[in-house]
Order: sequence, then C-alpha cells, then structure tokens
Amino acid sequence: MARTALTALFVATFFAACWPASADGLRPYTVVGDTIPDSLTGTKGDAARGRALIVERSSTCILCHSGPFPEQAFQGDLAPSLSGSGSRWSEGQLRLRLVDASHLNAATIMPSYYRLDGLTRVGTAWRSKPILSAEQIEDMVAYLATLRD
Repeated sequence: MARTALTALFVATFFAACWPASADGLRPYTVVGDTIPDSLTGTKGDAARGRALIVERSSTCILCHSGPFPEQAFQGDLAPSLSGSGSRWSEGQLRLRLVDASHLNAATIMPSYYRLDGLTRVGTAWRSKPILSAEQIEDMVAYLATLRD
C-alpha cells in the first residue's frame, strides 16, 4: 500500500515538472462500454511517434510498464507489460485506458492523460490542460495496437 501511494505521488510530481501539455483543450469523445471507439482526431495515429513517446522517460510510461524496448535498461514492474497490448485490447479499449483509466478502475494510479474534470491534487501549471494531446493519444494507440506478441 505504501509503495502504491509513493508511486502515485512520484508520478504526479514527475508530470507536474516534466511533461508539457497542449493548451488546446479537449476534443469531444464518447465512451461506449469499455472503449472510446472513435479516434480523437478523426485519423489514425503514427505508430513510430507513439513508440517514441512511450519510451521517452518524461512520458513516464516505462516507469510503471515494461515492454519490448531492449534499448531501455530500466523498465517498470508496477503495471502490466505493454507487450501484447494489441492482442489483449482493441484500439478503442487502448484509447480509453490512455484517456482516462479511472473510468475502468477508480483506484488506478495511472494518470488520466486526456481528462480535466473531477481531478484533485493537480499542479497549478497543469490545471485546465490535458497531459497529452489528442494526437499524442492516437500515436500511442497506433503503436500499442501493433504489439501482438
């Protein structure tokens, strides 16, 4: 329990210090069951950009997740491996997990990357801004969907 609380605090602090967010606001989306079936941008993302975002330490993905990233010596073990993500979840399911994982699990420590309402303990610099842009979400979805093994 203490490890989870410390990790959540670390992730929140790290985001407040390092990860720039778009000030453009949120594009509308609809949650259907456990998915956001439609692209936030209306187009497919770029898988190469998505991979680059995921392995970039400032995105914090690999602080909690591991995956097929041989160039990254230190990967997280607090969350499921990203290996095989495209086999386990549809693009819509991946999109909802990135946009707002708390929609599926209220106790998750995964940040809501594309949500503004109902958040607490958000640093002043991050209020009224999503952590990731719609384009970045779609790039990550495109990459994660390719992970079949």
